Amino acid sequence: MIKFIHTADIHLDSPLKGLEAYEYAPVEQIRGATRRAFENLIDLAIEEEVNFILIAGDLYDGDWKDSNTGIYFASTMGRLKKAGIKVYIASGNHDAASQITKTMPLPDNVSLFSSKEPQTEILDSINVAIHGQSYSSRAVIANLASQYPQYNPNFFNIGVLHTSLTGREGHENYAPCSLNDLESKGYDYWALGHIHKREVVSEDPLILFPGNIQGRHIKETGAKGATLVTVEDGMIAEVKEMVLDVLRWSICRVDLSECDTKEHMYKIVRSAIEKERDLVSGKTLALRLHLEGRCLLHAELHARSIQITEEIRSIAASLDAVWLEKVILRTNRMSSFEEIDGKDSPLTSLLQAVESLDLEEGTLSTLVPDIAKLNLKLPAELLDVNSMQESHPENSSELQEEVKELLLARLIQSKENES
Repeated sequence: MIKFIHTADIHLDSPLKGLEAYEYAPVEQIRGATRRAFENLIDLAIEEEVNFILIAGDLYDGDWKDSNTGIYFASTMGRLKKAGIKVYIASGNHDAASQITKTMPLPDNVSLFSSKEPQTEILDSINVAIHGQSYSSRAVIANLASQYPQYNPNFFNIGVLHTSLTGREGHENYAPCSLNDLESKGYDYWALGHIHKREVVSEDPLILFPGNIQGRHIKETGAKGATLVTVEDGMIAEVKEMVLDVLRWSICRVDLSECDTKEHMYKIVRSAIEKERDLVSGKTLALRLHLEGRCLLHAELHARSIQITEEIRSIAASLDAVWLEKVILRTNRMSSFEEIDGKDSPLTSLLQAVESLDLEEGTLSTLVPDIAKLNLKLPAELLDVNSMQESHPENSSELQEEVKELLLARLIQSKENES
């Protein structure tokens, strides 16, 4: 029987830039998460008595500020050496970006595949042939898989490759290749990396991305880990997804359709957060909250978004091992503009005009040149949104909706107060 672990995209000591912008964020805990998840990987390998570990790229996260990351890696490899476990690495785009990585000597139980051409490691004692190639530069656009050798009929054949295949959303199109390119090699297993979400590409032959071992931001939600493979008599007998993460990123959607008071809303929100926390089995929960549904509180939520967000944040803070990353308001008004003030009223026309605003062409500052003079008169919520749009242009679409809903809420609330 043979056992091995397939992992990828560890991004050891990822700096996670920008965390300081999040008030109350457990910055050091989040930044240390990749190391703790990596230690879980080492513990798993020793406990399962695996023969070897495959790392399909992006062990590191680009250039290091010093050598501490490499020294830490070497020390963990020492634990594996004592257990008789070898490690085979095909470097990826982030590894190739580091100058220190290229000069740091590797422990003698670790093998790095050549970046010049595909290389084959033969493990005669267990009849395994491992084929792989590392990246020579950060952006590899050649089809590396096409040059891999055909399978060796005398061994269980494994291919290790950092690739986007035919492309995956949110990932650079590196070392592109087709499923047919991989299948044509006749390998028994393809250990892929680069895609941070687990994906079984093919069952026969087994081709998969294990995903990364630790989510690093809100786009990397859900359980993270590695794949444990058992081979018996030259055939794959068992494949297990092994959860290794220590901090779980999650998006929690809360329906407020039945809420008619803030107290009721807070009760529902607390219950939803507690339920989400219970699902992560004692891990730290980094949570983004989406408040949704047609509800009576819609106008108040948007008109007082900063205060309400802070009140919800205090609820999360009162619960163990929960950090509220952000609150997103996605509620809808109960009534149409016409129902609020009549079909042809000036207010209805103004509300419709605000709803149709197109903020794609710039920030509030560019659309309203004198906004600096207006700052003292604008509500804090609107000033906060404008600041966020300028500092985070990638969130422009989301922020535009916040601006419009805030303006609409203020107008509707003013009308209600007059009634």
